[in-house]
Amino acid sequence: MNRSRSLFCVCSLFVLFVIFLSSLAIAGPTGKLIIFHAGSLAVPFAKMEKEFESKNPGVDIQREAGGSTKLARMISEVGKPADIMASADYAVIDKTLIPKEASWNVRFASNQLVLCYTEKSKFADVVNENNWYEILERKGVLWGHTDENLDPCGYRALMALQLAEAYYKKPGLYKKLMDNCPAENVSPKSVELISLLQTGKMDFAWEYLSVAVQNKLKYIKLPNEINLGDYRLDDYYKQAKVEVTGDKPGTKITRIGSSITYGLTIVKSAPNPDLAISFLEYMMSPEGGLKILEESGQPPFIPCWVPTDEMKQKLPSALSSLVIVKDRK
Repeated sequence: MNRSRSLFCVCSLFVLFVIFLSSLAIAGPTGKLIIFHAGSLAVPFAKMEKEFESKNPGVDIQREAGGSTKLARMISEVGKPADIMASADYAVIDKTLIPKEASWNVRFASNQLVLCYTEKSKFADVVNENNWYEILERKGVLWGHTDENLDPCGYRALMALQLAEAYYKKPGLYKKLMDNCPAENVSPKSVELISLLQTGKMDFAWEYLSVAVQNKLKYIKLPNEINLGDYRLDDYYKQAKVEVTGDKPGTKITRIGSSITYGLTIVKSAPNPDLAISFLEYMMSPEGGLKILEESGQPPFIPCWVPTDEMKQKLPSALSSLVIVKDRK
């Protein structure tokens, strides 16, 4: 009887142990995940947050959206904690975070620039892909872009205007356009430009196509030679150059035109690196985050890629299988 009872107790303890281990497996990742991301990723990342948290109830994702350059500097200069950095320009991670704050940089999505407006905008009934630059030159037309020192969309807007001068063979066009865009029309965040458009306080603003689609804005699509959306034109885009503030006070950096390519990384000092890996496994899968990007009007790279074998070797093993090596900058 005692032996049977002992055996029963042992079996019961074993069953309880198995149930305990199973519950841990079912529970999945837990903890707080801090994500810094470009403002243009706000809509798809909000959807990813909701879906990931629904599948992993123990996870609390905390996102901070803004200009990619500004956010990267908050990590590198201010020391603000972050697990993941997702930039609208992969070069921001390369130049600001690697090698001190990050080891690798996965390219995961593309985009293109468009000129946004609403039915409230001046000349909304006549503006088109052939006359947009003539309308932006007109006095009384209010148009703007984000701050080129804080946000890649800002310096890309200036690059697009330089490329327009070359494409339309209009010497002096860039200067004429910039002369009609006073400092007060330059915003630190794209969300502020969207609000100005929607309230009729601004006529036109430069945004990414995905942002225009997500916010149901009217927009002018531009030739590939201007919109920075075609990697095959990278050599052509290089003629556009914009000077922005450097990492240290008083310094300058020259940004050189290239096709729009988004990048992401896990910060070396990440408070929760294991959870960051779990999230990126979800985000970089075709059925997960990449599908959400596609549905949000932002073309993802399927699969995601890195430029060298050396960089791929630095990836966490769980992410390496989701990434290919592609020699395209």
